[in-house]
Amino acid sequence: MELKAEILKITAGGKRIAIIAEETASLLGVHSSDRIRIVHGDQQIIAIANIAAHFPQNRIGLYEETAETLKLRDGEAVDVQLAPLPESLKYVRDKVHGKRLREQDLKTIVKDVIERHLSDVEIAAFLTALEIHGLSLGESEALARAMVETGKIIDFGEAPILDKHSIGGIPGDKTSLLVVPIVAAAGFTIPKTSSRAVTSPAGTADRVETLCPVNLSVDEIKTVVRKTNGCLVWGGALDLAPADDLFIQVEYPLGIDPLLLPSIMSKKKAIGATHIAIDIPTGSGAKIKNMTEAHALAADFVDLGTRLGLTIQCALTFGEQPLGYAVGPALEAKEALATLMGDGPADLKEKAVTIAGMLFEMVGIENGKQKAEQILNSGKAEKKLREIIEAQGGNPQIRLKDIQVGAAKAELTINETGRVLWISTEDIAQIAKVAGAPKEKGAGVVLKAKLGDVVKKGDAILEIYAERSSKLEAALELAKRLQPIVLSRKTGQMLLDRVPLT
Repeated sequence: MELKAEILKITAGGKRIAIIAEETASLLGVHSSDRIRIVHGDQQIIAIANIAAHFPQNRIGLYEETAETLKLRDGEAVDVQLAPLPESLKYVRDKVHGKRLREQDLKTIVKDVIERHLSDVEIAAFLTALEIHGLSLGESEALARAMVETGKIIDFGEAPILDKHSIGGIPGDKTSLLVVPIVAAAGFTIPKTSSRAVTSPAGTADRVETLCPVNLSVDEIKTVVRKTNGCLVWGGALDLAPADDLFIQVEYPLGIDPLLLPSIMSKKKAIGATHIAIDIPTGSGAKIKNMTEAHALAADFVDLGTRLGLTIQCALTFGEQPLGYAVGPALEAKEALATLMGDGPADLKEKAVTIAGMLFEMVGIENGKQKAEQILNSGKAEKKLREIIEAQGGNPQIRLKDIQVGAAKAELTINETGRVLWISTEDIAQIAKVAGAPKEKGAGVVLKAKLGDVVKKGDAILEIYAERSSKLEAALELAKRLQPIVLSRKTGQMLLDRVPLT
């Protein structure tokens, strides 16, 4: 059926959606969310049909990105037909029923996800099935390879190419801002691509963006790495394993992460990494709650790495509290820079030199941690970070006071004396997000006490920063209600709360 295109002056985040009238849908035999094939000249796409009650019968409404793909101008004619169901739906249904999928089945699913042939509902069904039934190691390998093959691959030349990744789960983990310059200062190549925050108060890209631009092209990244041996950039615009980014968009509202292994490994394979340190924070406040789970996950990472030709070593790290004291993009960047300059919290230094040391030992350097400490303490790592900042378009002379944090500030005080027994990392992250992080980069929280510290009645245990007073008030109110830091009293009282309250 021939219809005239009406280009809607809005985007749909890359989704291929077309709007047609009820009468038109009836003539085409199309129901809402069915697929339709749209042809314009030698260009064609498959789109998901949305049916509108009061839309003109002879027209088809297309979002801007769909019109651009078809090289279409407003009012031009297109041919529209009902499209057959994609083959991958059969394999999605198979996984819903708990069947193990073959390599070709998973390749077909990934290809249809990339080409936008599957709706969000169908992708959600696939991800939920993976969450329920799990992935075999063979399925994880097949997914990782398929995600790499459907995107770009960056070649930095001669190996080794080092990298590190944290599976996340604890707020304040700004380790990459130290590990990358330490490793690069030793003469090794470490091109670190990172994500923005999805559920946390800050991702590595959010932190680094307070120091320099992170949205670089592949050619710009190669230039930075050629000059400095390293980079700290956002990976979202690089088309590396793009299916993973589409899966994450659906995973986020569901609160699930069934593709943890293939997601991480596909990105590392695409960036050309050969030796990778995987940080697995472990503890009640982290994603991985105990050492048994951590060891099992680490074994899977190592096995999958072997299948993909990558050398993997996992660090099972302390995950019972935030890393360092600062939580929020600018606050964390400031703390990381202070640490490189010779100050900063001991736990951040320890974690950074441990992971950098692991990477050194993976490529044959003895006493890797000692070498990492020497590079950090000598000032070479600070100098290297400033080189990276300059190469990425930032100010290499940036000072701590130049990093802008929220002007609105409040304190949460404690009404008793005791020793810090427990810190809710989930509550700390939630308070920072209510304050405005990560979108408002100056927002966040600074802990004034950590596990084991003694605090006195009336002391501040938390500082909250925000860019707007309304968000500061909301975050402070939340902090008072949650009371994220619990003290052990001298009386030995063990009761934390009662449910239900009497």
